Amino acid sequence: IPEGFAHGFYVMSETAEFVYKCTNYYDPTSEHSILWNDPDIGIKWPLADGIKINLSDKDTKASALKDAVLFE
Repeated sequence: IPEGFAHGFYVMSETAEFVYKCTNYYDPTSEHSILWNDPDIGIKWPLADGIKINLSDKDTKASALKDAVLFE
């Protein structure tokens, strides 16, 4: 994932492990979330009936893409 790009993932198994390559030390003030189901983005997540979506607090409070913080 190029630096500064938004990214998302959908885990279809009981467990998953993610490893990120970072370009600098973690700075929580630079982290922002975009609403996973924003209709303006239009991602067709392959959600099965009865599947409970498990989101972090941060992702639950995410903003729409049109309201996203932009970096120069």
